[in-house]
Amino acid sequence: MLFSEILGQQHIKNHLTVSADSNRVAHAQLFVGPEGCGTLPMAIAYAQYLLCKNVSSENTGGNESCNLKFEHLAHPDLHFAFPVATNDKVKKHAVSNAFMNEWRQFVAKQPYGNTFDWFQLLGIENKQGIIGVDEATDIVKSLSLKSYEGGYKIMLIWMADRMNTAAANKLLKLIEEPPKDTIFLLIAEKEEQIIQTIRSRCQILHFPPLTEEVIKQGLVSRGIPEAEAGKVAHSAQGNYNKAIDLSVNDSEDLVFERWFIFWVRSAFKAKGNKAVINDLIMWSEEIAGTGRETQKQFLTYCMEVFRQALLLHYQTQDLVYMDMHEEGFKLEKFAPFVHSANIIEITKELETAMYHVERNGNAKIIFTDLSIKLTRYLHKKETV
Repeated sequence: MLFSEILGQQHIKNHLTVSADSNRVAHAQLFVGPEGCGTLPMAIAYAQYLLCKNVSSENTGGNESCNLKFEHLAHPDLHFAFPVATNDKVKKHAVSNAFMNEWRQFVAKQPYGNTFDWFQLLGIENKQGIIGVDEATDIVKSLSLKSYEGGYKIMLIWMADRMNTAAANKLLKLIEEPPKDTIFLLIAEKEEQIIQTIRSRCQILHFPPLTEEVIKQGLVSRGIPEAEAGKVAHSAQGNYNKAIDLSVNDSEDLVFERWFIFWVRSAFKAKGNKAVINDLIMWSEEIAGTGRETQKQFLTYCMEVFRQALLLHYQTQDLVYMDMHEEGFKLEKFAPFVHSANIIEITKELETAMYHVERNGNAKIIFTDLSIKLTRYLHKKETV
């Protein structure tokens, strides 16, 4: 992967190439950044720069045979680990090596993709993929072998924040004292979810969200008209993966918007109309029928809509980026119902629902309870 194929982040590209050229390569590095900022393609490009001994900022000029292997992510000294779970293909002992064909397909088509996209490709939306102790055992085994081409061995761990405690503890000693010329590249969105003992052993590099202009130019290069690209880039909020989905009307946010609007409308009408409670129960059943990753994504989306409505309510329009697509529902009209008297309770209930979903609670009960509480909070009056 060429550095020129990665959107923005020029200062990080310069830092990585200069440190490599100066032979100052940390044995454990943690790339932290929000979804869609380019941590994964940057890590792959950096691994290519190191393994192929490239010399130019475009990631060329080194071993051509090595560079060719990277085009198919088939270099024998580049190892991957990522969250997985059992599916129809892999019934037990789900580890990354069992899904390498799917992984190469994912990186080729969606290098800026998120875990939700990855789990959809694997057909495991109903489960919560992790990096478990079986994966850690495989990592230890693969890194105990000598380098195939005599140079570095690189272990790239995508979404290291989904590594469970047992796996993290098993890898701790290896990350602290790896074999000669072994490099760990960890990628995470939530740095705080990686155990402190591993974080303290990594050189941490923080990636900022992409700028609107960078996302706009990326969309224009894909054939999106400039005016539309600008509008989508504003709504994407630094997330190129979201921008791509919005540009082709394939974003999960469009489905979440429909769910959210039906939900808040029903919750608002439920006061004094008990029949509407049946609508909320049916809505809860529909959400419960989706996968847990989808439910978590939806709750995150709800938090952001309430946040945007709150910003509108207090007249900070410059911070509002969200556009609602369904006719008849305007964020400006919804905003008066989100204020200081209820936003703390609403946010707390959404976070509690997220907590129980992550711990495999009964989704129908979780969302029904959340809905009934929302009927009360939306009718709270703001105190002056």
